[in-house]
Amino acid sequence: MGSATKLAFSVFLISCSSGAILGRSETQQCVHYSYSSSASSSSSSARGNLSVVTCSGEKDKRLHCFATWKNVSGVVQVVKQGCWLDDVNCYDRNECVEKKDAPEVFFCCCEGSLCNQRFSYSPPDLPPLPTTNKPVTAPPPVLTTLMYSLVPIMAVTAIILVSFWMYRHHKLAYPPILVPTQDPSPLPPSPILGHKPLQLLEVKARGRFGCVWKAQLLSEYVAVKIFPIQYKQSWQNEYDIFNLSGMRHENLLHFLGAERRGSNLEGELWLITAYHDKGSLTDYLKANILSWSELCLISQSMSRGLAYLHEDIPGLKSAVAHRDFKSKNVLLKSNLTACIADFGLALQFEAGKSPGDTHGQVGTRRYMAPEVLEGAINFQRDAFLRIDMYALGLVMWELASRCKAADGPLDEYMLPFEEEVGQHPSLEDMQDVVVHKKLRPTLRECWQKHAGLAVLCETVEECWDHEAEARLSAGCVEERVVQMQRLTSVTVPEEIVTVVTMVTNVDYPPKESSL
Repeated sequence: MGSATKLAFSVFLISCSSGAILGRSETQQCVHYSYSSSASSSSSSARGNLSVVTCSGEKDKRLHCFATWKNVSGVVQVVKQGCWLDDVNCYDRNECVEKKDAPEVFFCCCEGSLCNQRFSYSPPDLPPLPTTNKPVTAPPPVLTTLMYSLVPIMAVTAIILVSFWMYRHHKLAYPPILVPTQDPSPLPPSPILGHKPLQLLEVKARGRFGCVWKAQLLSEYVAVKIFPIQYKQSWQNEYDIFNLSGMRHENLLHFLGAERRGSNLEGELWLITAYHDKGSLTDYLKANILSWSELCLISQSMSRGLAYLHEDIPGLKSAVAHRDFKSKNVLLKSNLTACIADFGLALQFEAGKSPGDTHGQVGTRRYMAPEVLEGAINFQRDAFLRIDMYALGLVMWELASRCKAADGPLDEYMLPFEEEVGQHPSLEDMQDVVVHKKLRPTLRECWQKHAGLAVLCETVEECWDHEAEARLSAGCVEERVVQMQRLTSVTVPEEIVTVVTMVTNVDYPPKESSL
């Protein structure tokens, strides 16, 4: 080998050695990718921008590969990949790993051919998370539109369902708060309720002062009468009557307790009583006709309850006038005995005391006695009790109109005077019919042919007499009913005939309410 050849070979070895020492590779290759909006429209176009490039640079500089990407809603979106010139942060890195804490745009660089084909993010104290170098395409527009459309609808639906659930259960089991009878002094704790959970189930009736719910108290059903806070006076009056001495009687609605729910103007006042599944006498007569024995049972128990309410028993109870007696306020127990309910307008009479400042013209117009319609009430105890007796006569007429004992047709149930004044009479309508014309509901001729019903008709006429002083007492009516039963000896057992004339398992608005 000549001297010139040796010199050239030496220069080549030195050049290669210096290149190796500097870490520069003339054949460094990197994955190249550049994100564009057109690339996101489909996977094929996205892959069209992906290629492999050979890096080149100054002889004394190292060559690296890099990758940048974003995290878009949990999806990796590559921004750019390619060659990276000499950077001390990339020295001796065989893998492309981003180690900064939660950057907006991720960046990594490395040494070695195609080392940026795979890249990852490794936050402090966490192992590297493998990712991919494949550019991620945006979801199709149709899917995005569906997502943006369905998510709000599902959210609104969820809110409505939660709101409905809260409405149904906002009055559920939490300890009862007993309401003061008068603002300064609290009620004594109810021994019946204590802190038992009370759950409302369904509305059974609606009236002027509120609504009545069927509710569950542990394993038994109860009735809950709910008053809005603005009707506190009516709630207070009924609560006071229920708590009078001697008000426990089998033919008076059994009182369990009282509560207050809510606060301020959103508050409600509750009265909790026994629940009777057959409902009011009005509702029962709409859907059923009565046998003679059933009529006697209801009449006797109803008049017995009213007689006890009116009775003044020294040392036990004072006389109480109901003042809104009607078939809607008479409930039927499972054995068809009656109990009197709704004492919101009731008035107590203590011996030697006047009834105080009270409004005389109250009650339901249809059942108002002539003296009430005229506004000519004598504010004495007996005068108020006779007003109840007038209404009792009308209720007994309702019973007779739905009894099959007489040999005659049975019409659909009607309220007293409904034939004369319709379902929603004004005060003037009732004054014209009852006071001026002195009309009463029709007593059918066929009733007089039945020995028991004939006595009932006579009793009814004496109850609704225009002259208040001529009316029978409730105790006398009870005796008349017993007499009716003795006059009629039933030799063949009568079946309980049920004729559905009107759907009664639907909540109907009340035909009328108390004044």
